Amino acid sequence: MNNEQDAPRCGFVALIGAPNAGKSTLINQLVGTKVSIVSRKVQTTRGTVRGIALEGAAQIIFVDTPGIFAPKRRLDRAMVAAAWGSTGDAEAAALLVDAHKGIDAEVEAILRRLPQSGATKILVLNKIDMVEPPKLLELADKLNRVFPFADTFMISALRGHGAAKLRQHLGALMPPGPWLYPEDQISDMPLRLLAAEITREKIFERLHDELPYASTVETELWKDMPDGSVRIEQTIYVMREGHKKIVIGEGGRTIKAIGTAARKEIIEAADQKVHLFLFVKVRENWGDDPERYREMGLEFPKS
Repeated sequence: MNNEQDAPRCGFVALIGAPNAGKSTLINQLVGTKVSIVSRKVQTTRGTVRGIALEGAAQIIFVDTPGIFAPKRRLDRAMVAAAWGSTGDAEAAALLVDAHKGIDAEVEAILRRLPQSGATKILVLNKIDMVEPPKLLELADKLNRVFPFADTFMISALRGHGAAKLRQHLGALMPPGPWLYPEDQISDMPLRLLAAEITREKIFERLHDELPYASTVETELWKDMPDGSVRIEQTIYVMREGHKKIVIGEGGRTIKAIGTAARKEIIEAADQKVHLFLFVKVRENWGDDPERYREMGLEFPKS
């Protein structure tokens, strides 16, 4: 490379915000493909998910974090700790705020703690297509009076409006240094874990509020077959026998629909034919099992 502008740059950007601010939708938009699951159910993202994007000579490693909220359970505490922990080594921390909801108690709590992070702070107002321009400007001004952000961006993560400009700006913030991942890699998430996350997303989409939040999916088997296809066996763990019946559905219709939807997206991710088999088991109090936290990439809170 001939000049400083063309020299490789690489760094991390942590996306933080309250649950359902649109972080997973934004990271998928910035990367250009799906690397993080999305649902209307709050706290869908549990561990940190890294999506990798290229912007000129810069490799930007986006870290999608769990939504920051007031934790009540052990799993909640682990997710919030993971979210704040992601800002420690990041060059930039982008606070995503749902412009339609504005400043609520969760956003206020994040703003109070934000100064503790050493990363460059950027404000990103999302869902701008749902708010009139004068109110957007008023919200941006109010937030910047509470905390002096280095820059403010207004976007629609779902529609992609403003995403390219944000990515360009973040690319310019990345420090000089070699890329950490190959040029064609878009995530550091193993395929078997991504497949489990895709199935978990389809459970949320299908069942909405029928199934309590305490459910998880694990890929138990990933076997390459002689014909070039892959056999995947996943177990959906729930905490009650009644939850198991909800997931299976009458005559097995619900779990069949979940499997069909998940298989379609897993085929796209794996780029090969997929045979997906789903099982449902009851695992009471899995939220207190350290091994489950390690599977999700979370630190197990000891108290």
